[in-house]
Amino acid sequence: MSTVAAATGSNGHEPSYLDYKGKHSGILGWILSTDHKRIGILYLISLSLFFLVGVGFGFLMRLELISPGRTIMDPQTYNSFFTLHGVIMIFLFVVPGIPAVFGNFFLPILIGAKDVAFPRINLLSWYLYVFGGLLAIVAILLPGGPADTGWTFYVPYSIRTNTNVIIALLAAFILGFSSILTGLNFVTTVHRLKAPGMSWFKLPLSVWGLYSTAWVQVLATPIIGITLLLVAIERLLGVGIFDPALGGDPVLYQHLFWIYSHPAVYIMILPAMGIVSEVIPVFSRRTIFGYKFIAFSSVAIALFGSLVWAHHMFTAGMSDTGQFVFSLLTMLVAIPSAIKVFNWVATLYKGSIDLATPMLYVLAFIFLFTIGGLTGVMQGVLSIDIQVHDTSFIVAHFHYVMFGGTGFGFFAALHYWFPKMFGKMYNRKTAKTSFWFLFIGFNLLYFPMFIMGWLGMPRRYYDYLPEFHSYHLISTIGSWILIIGLLLMVYNLYRAIRKGKVVTEKNVWGGETLEWQIDTPPIHENFSEVPVIENDPYQYKMNEEILEKEETS
Repeated sequence: MSTVAAATGSNGHEPSYLDYKGKHSGILGWILSTDHKRIGILYLISLSLFFLVGVGFGFLMRLELISPGRTIMDPQTYNSFFTLHGVIMIFLFVVPGIPAVFGNFFLPILIGAKDVAFPRINLLSWYLYVFGGLLAIVAILLPGGPADTGWTFYVPYSIRTNTNVIIALLAAFILGFSSILTGLNFVTTVHRLKAPGMSWFKLPLSVWGLYSTAWVQVLATPIIGITLLLVAIERLLGVGIFDPALGGDPVLYQHLFWIYSHPAVYIMILPAMGIVSEVIPVFSRRTIFGYKFIAFSSVAIALFGSLVWAHHMFTAGMSDTGQFVFSLLTMLVAIPSAIKVFNWVATLYKGSIDLATPMLYVLAFIFLFTIGGLTGVMQGVLSIDIQVHDTSFIVAHFHYVMFGGTGFGFFAALHYWFPKMFGKMYNRKTAKTSFWFLFIGFNLLYFPMFIMGWLGMPRRYYDYLPEFHSYHLISTIGSWILIIGLLLMVYNLYRAIRKGKVVTEKNVWGGETLEWQIDTPPIHENFSEVPVIENDPYQYKMNEEILEKEETS
């Protein structure tokens, strides 16, 4: 791939988006801004705060499980903590994470646009996100206490418990609206605002990941919104929809919930896969292997991932035909994921690999996601699923895919694009140190859960038999190491924003997509002129240069 270093930025004549003076100044200049980059930063700040709160709940849960019997909390508090941990991590970090922060900031730049299609709706989606998140946190302080149903809100318990379930349901409902608006914005932006010459197969692979995710957000999220609304109606009005005592069907709730929540897994992982496809070519100095296969596999994952929801319900009662079909589809959805992993490894083959911090996170992603994916295929096998269903094996699998996949993908994107976003460089040695704490701590925390689950340790249990003690002890120690890595990473990036080395060069890593051809940090509208994309998908020139060439010829 070759790149023409075109003057797509401002040549120093325009202020960066950080210094831009619009209608408002100070904090109002941020919270009332419709600039997609500022909205991305707002998401990053709020999402990071919610993430740290969720980590705090997880830390306290692991501390309780360090030994059998009561350690620091009672069973009811433990139930509330794992519900809050799940709701915050799923709905406030993992689902919105990469699209809300890096999709907002970089999607328009990557396709040569000056902003998203609907800037005001984009700002509204952030307000809905913050309002929904605060509502979930406020539920802790209200009479009745926080919800204790788990993040899945399974009925009939979620209908009968006296805790603040309705507030938690309302929070998730509002967060769903935020997700839908973001998805609509991204789909429209990709279809309508691509730069001249930017055809579908010239799109960067991270855009393919965000685009596929956006369709899932638009099509699947309304289902969970309606389902949660029905639970609230049932609690308030006593309508028999899901409660068997009123003639309802709790298995219907499971179907409706997982029709959204399994595609939601791909809302979480597809953008991270796009980041991996973006970072590997840059740090291995090679063209991505199998561009079209990776692009189409993103669409295939979004499609097939929407058809496998009932593999969460093999123990709930299902016909043999239904079990066979959903088991087969579960195997099939692994194929496009395997295509991606193969192409990533093939890109690395004989590459000039630079083990910079973003690359370390990407390599960790491939390793951890492969473990998570293979254990997911195991659960698609009916006989194995009956054995490990609702055990800590499921907890380990879920975290290897969600945190080992999406979480490490998020951290890779953060370290990759941080210099471009803030115009500052973090301490690279500290960043690598925090990575190793995270990687080692993660595996110590979650891998013992595979063994425990295989031996029969149920998930979501406040207490356990003595034979599981050593595994829980290792897991809790792993959580301490993981949190040290997280705090070190947060400190390093915060210090870089305050006192880091100023970066003014456009192309820090030697990347060849459009964001590396513009100013660091970007100007308010990204480009002084809209770029024209030439035949080579990674070769960019400005309008004037194209016109000069045409005039000469």
